[in-house]
Amino acid sequence: MVTPESVRQSILEGMECDDVQVRGDGRHFEALIVAAAFEGLSRIKRHQLVYKTLGSRMDEEVHALSMTTLTPAEWDAAQQEIRARKTN
Repeated sequence: MVTPESVRQSILEGMECDDVQVRGDGRHFEALIVAAAFEGLSRIKRHQLVYKTLGSRMDEEVHALSMTTLTPAEWDAAQQEIRARKTN
């Protein structure tokens, strides 16, 4: 069975990432991927880059992968927004 950690490791082996978090049940997964490689790319191009990294695993092992793909600057901004909400 495919585990969230094995999907995470496949992403990390295929591309340089600042952070990768994966949750899932063995067939359906949700990932947060932070990578400088996403800079200037549309959301579709970002997802295609991750799919390419996972290669045949997407066809054979992973039934569904929902992704949030952010650049390091977008991730920092999201973290700042979360911190600001907590203080208000």
